[in-house]
Amino acid sequence: MRIAYFDTFAGIAGDMVLGAFVSSGVDPVKLEAELSRLGQTNFHLKISRVSRNGINASKVDVVVGDQIETVDDLGADIGRSGGGHHEKEHHPHHHGKSYVEIRQLLETSELSESVKSRSTEIFRRIAEAEAKIHNTTVDKIHFHEVGAIDSIVDIVGSAICLELAKVEGVFTSPIRLGSGGYFEAQHGVLPVPGPAALEILKGYPVVFNDIPYELTTPTGAAIVAGLSKGVLRDKQIEIESVGYGAGTRELERLPNLLRVVIGNIDSQTEEDRVVQVETNMDDINPQLIPNVIERLLAIGATDAFVAPVIMKKGRPGFVLSVLTPETLLDKISTEILSQTTTLGMRVSYNRRIKVKRELKTVKTTFGDVKVKESNIDGKLRVAAEYDECKRIGDALSLPVIEVMQKLNAELNKD
Repeated sequence: MRIAYFDTFAGIAGDMVLGAFVSSGVDPVKLEAELSRLGQTNFHLKISRVSRNGINASKVDVVVGDQIETVDDLGADIGRSGGGHHEKEHHPHHHGKSYVEIRQLLETSELSESVKSRSTEIFRRIAEAEAKIHNTTVDKIHFHEVGAIDSIVDIVGSAICLELAKVEGVFTSPIRLGSGGYFEAQHGVLPVPGPAALEILKGYPVVFNDIPYELTTPTGAAIVAGLSKGVLRDKQIEIESVGYGAGTRELERLPNLLRVVIGNIDSQTEEDRVVQVETNMDDINPQLIPNVIERLLAIGATDAFVAPVIMKKGRPGFVLSVLTPETLLDKISTEILSQTTTLGMRVSYNRRIKVKRELKTVKTTFGDVKVKESNIDGKLRVAAEYDECKRIGDALSLPVIEVMQKLNAELNKD
């Protein structure tokens, strides 16, 4: 699998991602051509070479009209006026766009579906974090700095870079966050790291160091949360290219750079993140349980199951466990509360390691059959899907177990 590995030794921000990809070999002319499909014609990219601690890096700025955009890379209603790691001059005339407007901008653009999907996911992460911080809903979120053209370009441009570099998966180091500092915001003085970046990175491995500046911005955090498959651990990478993207501020103790490594990993497994939702119930009618599981799976839960337990006071009960993508957490939790007797649930964020598998249709003595194919230690495993075995059994009046045994023997005979 072709991957991009973000080494965030000095944090991550949107402009640093663009710079790192350009430094690694992404053609800036093609990047700008793809960005033009966004439908915003009043900007262009300024790309310069800088040196940080002797390391040659690319610096990408967004020029609107005849001046470089100087709005910070931030979330809704939180505009810095100084002190941040990626500090830029604040201009109050930038009003940005609402989350709804940005979604519409992406949907009506001529960008590829992959770029639209990735960009929307990044903005969704920021909107949900800001909605929680400001105690409102995502559709009411109005971005200021993130809604400005330079941050839109940073986010959409990052998705375009993945496509141009033919990257299939993104991995990172643990995300570095500064600590011990403060910055001036529209709502007063706030601590480093900022509330939005922390909210966005919930469930993702982070490192707090003692550098008192904002090493990771909300946009950088959202790019990680929205695109990354997780922290890369113990994987052999065949390196193709390495790039360095420069942030704005000069740091005394380390170079203000993001390093991206593009290469290939040969792995039989892949890693992602899932949310586990659990709740104990001692007063639910067992007849309701099959319907609850069916509805959760229909919403998009990865898995849902129930185990019997003995609860407090010796009461028999059930533990409902649901694995779900984080994007469906709100829908899943709402469904659990509405379909069961529980009044609360536990939520945990987990790494998931799974064997790569591929669904195929193959010809067999029973006709065309959908199968699941995987490879473990160089040995190919092919298994017929249960629904297919049941379909064949019903059509031929055969026991499902007999169909399953015959198919699996035929599929794995070599």
